[in-house]
Parts: sequence; structure tokens; C-alpha cells
Amino acid sequence: MNVKWFVFWLPFIMFTVLIHLTAFSTNTHTVAAQNTTGDRLALLTIKSMIKHDPHGVMTSWNDSSTSFCQWQGVTCSTRDQRVVVLDLSSRGLIGNIPAAVTNCSKLQVLQLGGNLLVGKIPDGFGSLSMLRILILHSNILEGGIPRYIANLTSLETLSFGMCQLGGTLPDVFHRLTNLSRLAMHGNNLVGTIPPSLYNSSSLVQVFLDHNRFTGTLPEDLGSTMPRLGTLSINVNQLYGPLPPSILSSPQLQVLDVAQNNFSGKLVITPRNSCNLVIMSLSLNRFGTGEEDEMKFMQDLSICGRLGYIDLSYNQLQGLLPDSLGNLSTTLYHINVASNHFSGVLPSSIGNLSGLTLLDLSSNQLSGSLPVTIGNLKNLQRLNLTNNSFSGNIPSSLGNLELMVDMFLTLNEFNGTIPSSLGNCKRLIKLDLDRNNFTGGIPRELFQLRSLSISLNLGNNQLSGPLPAEVGNLNNVNEIILANNRLSGNIPSSISSCVSLQILNISNNLFSGSLPESLGSLRALEDLDVSSNNITGAIPNYLEVIPLKKLDISFNNLQGEVPRKGVFANTSSVLILGNNQLCGGLPEFRLPKCQSNKKKNKLSVVVILAISVGSVMLFVAMVVMFIACYSRKTEVENDPPETASTESIVQVSYETLYKATEGFSTKNLIGEGSFSTVYKGFLDTDGVNNIVAIKVLNLHRQGGSKSFISECEVLRNTRHRNLTKVITCCSGTDFQGNEFKAIVYEFMPNGSLDKWLHNPVNELHQLTLAQIVNIMLDVIHALDYLHHHAGKTIVHCDLKPSNILLNEDMVAHVGDFGLSKILESEYQSRYNSSSAGVRGTIGYAAPEYGVGSKVSTNGDMYSYGILLLEMMTCKKPTDVMFGEELSLHNYAKESLGDGALDIIDPVLLKDDMKNAANKEESTGYLNHEMCLRLLLEIGVSCSMESPLYRMDTANVIQELQLIKDAILGD
Repeated sequence: MNVKWFVFWLPFIMFTVLIHLTAFSTNTHTVAAQNTTGDRLALLTIKSMIKHDPHGVMTSWNDSSTSFCQWQGVTCSTRDQRVVVLDLSSRGLIGNIPAAVTNCSKLQVLQLGGNLLVGKIPDGFGSLSMLRILILHSNILEGGIPRYIANLTSLETLSFGMCQLGGTLPDVFHRLTNLSRLAMHGNNLVGTIPPSLYNSSSLVQVFLDHNRFTGTLPEDLGSTMPRLGTLSINVNQLYGPLPPSILSSPQLQVLDVAQNNFSGKLVITPRNSCNLVIMSLSLNRFGTGEEDEMKFMQDLSICGRLGYIDLSYNQLQGLLPDSLGNLSTTLYHINVASNHFSGVLPSSIGNLSGLTLLDLSSNQLSGSLPVTIGNLKNLQRLNLTNNSFSGNIPSSLGNLELMVDMFLTLNEFNGTIPSSLGNCKRLIKLDLDRNNFTGGIPRELFQLRSLSISLNLGNNQLSGPLPAEVGNLNNVNEIILANNRLSGNIPSSISSCVSLQILNISNNLFSGSLPESLGSLRALEDLDVSSNNITGAIPNYLEVIPLKKLDISFNNLQGEVPRKGVFANTSSVLILGNNQLCGGLPEFRLPKCQSNKKKNKLSVVVILAISVGSVMLFVAMVVMFIACYSRKTEVENDPPETASTESIVQVSYETLYKATEGFSTKNLIGEGSFSTVYKGFLDTDGVNNIVAIKVLNLHRQGGSKSFISECEVLRNTRHRNLTKVITCCSGTDFQGNEFKAIVYEFMPNGSLDKWLHNPVNELHQLTLAQIVNIMLDVIHALDYLHHHAGKTIVHCDLKPSNILLNEDMVAHVGDFGLSKILESEYQSRYNSSSAGVRGTIGYAAPEYGVGSKVSTNGDMYSYGILLLEMMTCKKPTDVMFGEELSLHNYAKESLGDGALDIIDPVLLKDDMKNAANKEESTGYLNHEMCLRLLLEIGVSCSMESPLYRMDTANVIQELQLIKDAILGD
């Protein structure tokens, strides 16, 4: 090229280019403006298709001047302000999936999961060529998996899980070369898994569980999917062997093939590394009977991160190898239940110091239990049921201080029950049924106040009396001592087992009469004292206790059979073998009782006494009538303050004065609106116990009514998660002033409020596991009050200061001064009494502020706020909250990517052993997911509208799943 020519023409060339660039820029801005307008119209069209928006996510989606890029759930690119992310997940949206979303042609992320969207997935989705993430899981869709997903070649994540789509999985995955995560679980899909999926070398996570896939897995699966880290194909109809190539894959972290028809030998080929964390093979037909069948267990020893093994319900047999003890110390879950293992449990089991669950039930294991099992200091659940273990239980079991459930039933253990089990202070269930234990019941077992579900020592050869310490088990629901050789009287102290629902002491040698103290067990539903030597008359209190089943057969009872209560239903009562009984309903076919009436002439003194008494009674009734008539009418349906408290008055003012050293300030625990609480030392049954004494402030309006409300509720309720009333006082002080107080069991760990906002040190801060346990305790208490206490009880003032923690950090709901007893569940929802001022600001349901009725939904609101407070460590009355922002809205707006930003930093540091991430699949939750779910529960419970709040049953179910994940179950 001629340089002079170029220099001469350069200015003209630059001018021409500049003109064209200017024109191009103008064109570009015009097109961009048109495109952003199209995006805005598309979003408004989407809004018009949504029939229900309970969270108000689309409130900001309107025609105002606000940029649509600021609308909730919408994210735009910074370069051209086009919509690139639309995240409307878990918002409770109802409606069809709008086809207009396809007009956002630059869309890269579309998240509509966790709603109630219905209908077919629009065909236009196939045109979103830039889409990288498409998540529609947990909706109610139809029409099968669309084949046009083959056009979405940029896809990295595709999730249609739990949508009930049906049909087959299209064979198009050879075109999705960027796909790393596929979730199609829970869709009722049929047919075989397409070959193109097995050849998708980019896939890292695959969730195809809970479908109806059939067929076998290819032998070279491990090599054709070299990046595969998670394979979840459980709950299908797949069969054949499990390819050694997948078992041997060095990248695999989660393998879940449970509940299929897989069979054959488990083979792992040698490899240099292993990242396996979770291995779930249960409910298949693995096992061949070959001698080296368990060699794979030895090959797993190089898996340094292995945490979870489930081989239950297969056909594996032979000996458990010594190499079992060579597995990773991070292993927290071993379940080999319901196989055909035999021989002894190797002593190397004691090496697995990380175990929290060991289930060997329903095998053919024998021999003594190795002493080394006491090395498993983290063990929480031990199940040896239905084996042939023999010999003494090693006392080293008492070292397992974190044990929660222990099942040794259906074995051949003998000797005495070791007293060291009394060291397992967290046991909630102990089952030693159907063994050959001899000797007496160790008194140490009755010091396990943690026992709340069951103590089962039935079907052994235990002898001697039932220790009076049985009364310490005031939280237990079930005591079974049937088929032993226990003797003596039934101790009256059993009346302290106030949560007891089932008591079975049948087929023993108990004698004497049924103690009157049994009448205190108002929660008792099933009582079996058959085949003993019980004498005397049938106590009248058996008519009053809400029994559903009563067996008093084959004793030496005598006298008339009652007709009320459980005795009114002959199918619920067994009385055979008591030859001196009479009367009762005709269906019992007993002889009539002999009448012993004699006509005695009444003396003049008796007649005079009756006459005077009648006159006095009449005068008293007139006086009461006048007094009642002159009183002002209380708020609609509120209980009168004249309710009798005579039956609960048991101690004097003087006794409480001495117990608190004159109500000294050094014994002051706390103060509330209607009361002051002191710590005291009260002599009960000859023991000087620490108690909490709540003195009512009767000078404050409503104080006396608060006392009556609390006594009325607590007198009629029994539950392990409610504060236990020891006694009450209603009288006068030394100056003659009215005095009322309630004496409670002392809670050494104080109130939840102290743990949340006034921790003494870092050790005094709650862990995630403790928070879940406390919230489970509280919701169990509410569930009992709302649905199982006979009448519907609404607490009306649930907050951290009213939740008390015992020495084991078990939560107890207290302070029923504002509570309401409703007549029925129907009334609790639709016709309950007016709220007035019910509850504490920040925790009280918003509908109470506008005069709505008291209902169980109000308690659920308070519960939701309480949970959010525990997760964020922020009170609902924090200065950051006001008219514009509440704790509920603060948490709701953070759901999604911002959830962890508002979590208490202490909880973010909390470690959880189940580190493997198995999103959207049942049974596995990582630490982060647990935190997010807890926030969601708190938000759902504290919705402004009572109709959208979760109920107790759903909360219990969700929290139990989270608890199981934390415990590694």
C-alpha cells in the first residue's frame, strides 16, 4: 500500500467511520429500549397469570416509574438492563406458568420451584437459548418431560423434581453438553433411563429417585460419567448388579440406590482415592453367600470422608469383618439391619468413635457384646433388637452419655441390669424386653428423668419390689414391666409419673390394693395389672381417668364393678378371673350385688343437724346469687374470677415465706407484668427441693384473674414440655392482705431469653441442634394444648421469657396467666372469645390488635416469631424494626440467596457431620439447607393472615426431618 495515499485519505476514512458508528449507536439504543420495554411487558403479563400471591412478591410489579430491574425476584444485566434472572421460587404462587416469560430472550436463570403452579410447561421455553439454570421443582405440572429441552444447549442445571409430570425421560442428553446437575425425582417417570444420559460426561449430580424406572445400569457407568459426584436413583424398579465401576469411582460422594431390586455381589476394584460420603444400598437383594462377600467393607477403608452406610434389608450374610473397625472415624451412621449376619460383633467396632447410630437389628449375631462398645462416646442410637446376643451387658455401656435410644430387646442377655446405665442421662427410650435378666431393677434407672417415651423391661426374670424411685420418671409416656417376678405393693409414688399413658405390670406377683395415688395419672390411657395378686375393691378413680383400655383380670378384686368412664364400654375392659366381683353392665354377666340396706330410725340429733344444714345451705345459695348478680359482666366469654381454687391450695403463706427467706431479693429470679418469681427451698416428701415460687401481683388489674387462669390450665394438663406445678397457695399474708402464689419445679438453666440475649460466655450460646430440640419441645407442647388436652387451650403469650430449660436443656412452656380454654377446636378457629389485649408486643398475632378472636393460629404466629428470633438473634422489638419493617418481613425478604446474611453468625459456625449436599432429595440435608428451612418455617408460621400459617403437625414433621439430618439419622 502507498503510505502517502493512506495518510492523505486517513481523515476522510475516520470521519466516515465516525458517522457510521454514531448511526449504529443510535440504532443500538433504540433496539435496547424496545427490548427492555418488551421485558417489562412480559413481566406484567406473567403477573396477570398468577392467581394467588400469598407472600406479596409481585406487589412491586406495577406500572410505576420504578425500574423493573428493582422488582422482587428480577435481576438484570448491568450492560443492557435486560432480564437475566427470574427467581420466584418457594413463594406459594398459584396459576399457570406464563408463556410470556419466553419474551425475555436474554434470560439465563429461571427459578419457579416450590410453588403451586399447574398445567403444562410452555413450549416456548425451548426458545430460551441462553438459559443456564431452569428450576421448576415442587409444582403440580402435567404433560411429561418436554423434548425441547434438547434445544437448551447452554443448560447447566435442570430441575423438574416433584412435579408429577409422568411419562418417559427423553433421550436427548447428548445435546446438553454443559449439563452438570439433573433433578427429575418424584415424577412417576416410567421406562428405562435413556442411554444418552449414561454418556453425559459433564454431569456431576443426578437425582432420578422416586420414579418407576426399570432396567439395569451399564457396566462402564463409572468411566462414561467420570465427574459424577452424586447418583440418587433410590425408590425405583431397577435391577441387576451394581457396576463395580460406579462403586469404585474416585469422584463419587453420594450413592443412593435404596429400595430397588438390585442384587448380586458388591465389588470395589482397587483405586488410589475415595471421596465417598454417603452410601445407601438398603431395601435391595444384595448378597450371594460367597465367602468374600464382605470384602468390599475392607475396600471402603480408604474412604477417609465416609459418614453414612446403610445396607439394611438385603440378603448379606456371613461374619461382620474385623476390618469394620478400619473405616473412617468420621463415620456416624451404620445400619446393617435385617440381613443374615452371624457370629460375634468384632471388638474393632470400638474404633469408630464418630458413630451416632449403630443398627444391627434382625440378624443372627451371637456371643457377648464387646466391652469396646463403650468407646463410642458419640453414640446416640443403638439397636441390637432380634439377635442372639448373650452374657452380661457390659457396664461400659454406661459410658455412652449421649445415648438417646437403646434397644436390646429379643436377645439372650442374662445377669443383672447394670446400674451404670443410669449414667446415660439423655436416654428417652430404653427397651430391654424379652431377655433373661435377673435380680432387681436398679434404682439408678429411675434417676433417668430424660426418659420420656418408654421404659420397657418386660418379659425377663426380674424380681423384688418396684422401687419407690419410679416416681422420678415424671416425663415418661410408657412403663412396661410385664411378665417378670416383681412383687410387693405398687408404690404410691407412681402418681408423680404425670405424663404416663401406658402402664403394664401384668403377670407379676404384685399384691395389695390399687393405690389411690393412681388416680392422679390424668394422662393414663392403657392400664394392665392383670395376673397379679391385687386385692380390694375397684377404685372409683378408674371411672374418672380417661382410660381407653383397662385389664384387671385374674386378680382377687371384689365388690361392685363401676358403670361409668371406661367401664361403660365393655369392649375396653377385661375383668375375668375375679370371682368376687358383682354388678356392672349386663354385658359383664356378673351376679347382682347383695343389697345391705337397713331401715334405721334417725335420731333427733341427726334430724336437727340435717335441718340446720339445709337452712344454712339455702342462705349461702341466696348470698352467692346476690353477689354474682351484682358483679359487672366480664369481657365476652371470659371466665369469671370467682372460680374455685380450693382443690389446689396446699401450702401456707408462712411456708413460702420461710422457703424464700422472707421473699429476699437475693432469691429473686425475675419479674413480669402480673408476678414476681423467687427461688426457694421447699420440703416435699421429706426432701428439701429447690422450687420456683411465682407470687401474683394482686394490686395490678387482672392479677387475680391471671392466677385463676394459670391454675385452671395447669390443673387439667400433663405434658413433659409444660411447666410442672408442685403446689399452690391462696390465702393471706401476715398483714391480712390477699396472697396468691404458684410453686413450680425449678428450672436450673433459666429462661430461653437469657440464652438468646444474655449469654454468660461462648459456652452459654445455643447450637443449631439445641435450637431444633427446643423448638420441637415447644411445638410438642402447643400441639398438646391445641389438640390433645381435652379442651382447646390457647397460650396467648408465647415468648422466650416464658420458655424454661431444665438441667438437660429440655424446654418447658410456662406462664399461663393469659391463656384461654376454648370449648372445641371449631370454636378455636371460628368462634373463640374476643382477644382484647392478649400477649406481648412483637409476639402477639396482628389480628389480636384489631379485635379478632383468640385462636390457636395466634399461638402459631408467636411460635414463628420465636423461631425467627432464635435464628437471627434479633428481638421483634429491636430498634431496626418499626412500621416499615418487621422481623417477619426482614426474614421473608431474605429467603433465597440472602438467607444466610441474616442468620446469627454463631449458627453459621456450627458444624454438622452430614456434610454431603444432596439438595432436593429426601433424607439428606446439609447444614446450610437446615438453616434455610428453619427460616422458612418461621416465616410460614408468622404469616399475617392466620389462614396461611403452618399448623403444629406440619411443624413437627418438618423439624423432625431437620433434627434427623443434624443427628445424621
